[in-house]
Order: sequence, then C-alpha cells, then structure tokens
Amino acid sequence: MSTSPQRRPDVAGLVIALILLVLAAIVWWDMSKLQILSPYDLGPKVMPIVVSACLVLLAIGNAIGAWRGDLPARDSLDWTPIVLILGGLAALIILIAVGGGFMIGTALLFATTSTAFGRRAFVTDFIIGAVMAVFIYVLFAKLLTLSLPAGPLERLF
Repeated sequence: MSTSPQRRPDVAGLVIALILLVLAAIVWWDMSKLQILSPYDLGPKVMPIVVSACLVLLAIGNAIGAWRGDLPARDSLDWTPIVLILGGLAALIILIAVGGGFMIGTALLFATTSTAFGRRAFVTDFIIGAVMAVFIYVLFAKLLTLSLPAGPLERLF
C-alpha cells in the first residue's frame, strides 16, 4: 500500500500572500484619501480600486497554492542581477539629486538592467538607453510640458 507524502504548506508563499494583502490595503487606504470628485464616477479612484482588487485576487491564489503546497520549486538566488539593477537605480537617483539630469541616469539604468539580464554590450546599451532617454525627455518635457530633472544634456534642448 503506497501512501502519498503529505504536502506541507509553503511558508514563503504564505508570507508573499500576506505581503500582497498588505499592499492591497495600502493602495486602498491611499485611494480613500483622494478628495477628487468626478462627474461621471470614473475618476482617479477607479484604477487604485482595480489594482487593489487584483492584488487581493493574487494574494488569495497565492495563499491557496501555498497552503496546498502546489507552488513550484524556487530557483537558487543569484544576487548579481539584483545588485546591478539596484545599483543602476541608485545611480539614477544620485545623478538626479546632484544635478546630473534625467537622461544620463536613465541611460545608465538601462545599461545596468540589460547587463543584469545577461547582455554583455554595456556601451551599446548605454547608447540605446541614451537615445530612449532623449525620446522620453522630449515627449514629456516638450510635448506634454511636464518637468523632468534637468542636467547638462537637458539644458541643450
């Protein structure tokens, strides 16, 4: 007589479900503080409600899968891509804070992120990121008249 091994709940999956529920609550709470009224009841409060509902559904699904022990086995963690992406994000924040501007920081973030995903052409990716940053800057600053952090390159436009 063979007995199937009893599955244990996946604790990490349950923790992730709890974190998703907390995020849903934060989004919902933040949305409830909006004082903007819309004449058609479709205002800026709609999307946070949708996001909260989706987060709750994800949390429920994740909790059920974790409780049953049905979640797939996780791969081992490689910290190199995480450090590269966080380093690129930190560089973007620092460059904006010290007046380096949006474009250089965005190009650097693009290059570090592509390196984190396994691409080994940093200079080419930096140039691609710079071209994308110029396009984004022109789109936001000139066409939409929204201000982005200005640096030496932004002052040329």
